[in-house]
Amino acid sequence: MSQAEQPDRLRPDHEVTVDDVRQLMGASTPHFALQLRERIRALIRGLPPDHPARVLGEEEIARLDTIAVRGEVRGEGDDDLRPLPSLVE
Repeated sequence: MSQAEQPDRLRPDHEVTVDDVRQLMGASTPHFALQLRERIRALIRGLPPDHPARVLGEEEIARLDTIAVRGEVRGEGDDDLRPLPSLVE
C-alpha cells in the first residue's frame, strides 16, 4: 500500500466527500492502518471542523490508530467461526 492518492482526489477543484473517506476505509486492516490514517489525514486537511467528511475521517483515524496497535478481532457474532485474537493478546 503506498501513500499515493488517486489523481482525481488531487485535483484542486475536487470536493472531498464522505464517500472518499469510505473508499479509503474499505481496505482497512491492522497491516495498512497507519498508511490509511495518513491518506485520510491528508484528504481531510483543510476541511472545516463540521464538514461531514472531516467528522467521519477523524473518527476513522482514531479507529485506525487503535487497530494499528491492538489489531482487531474478527468473527464475533457468528456461531460457526471462532474469533481471531488480537495481535497483542
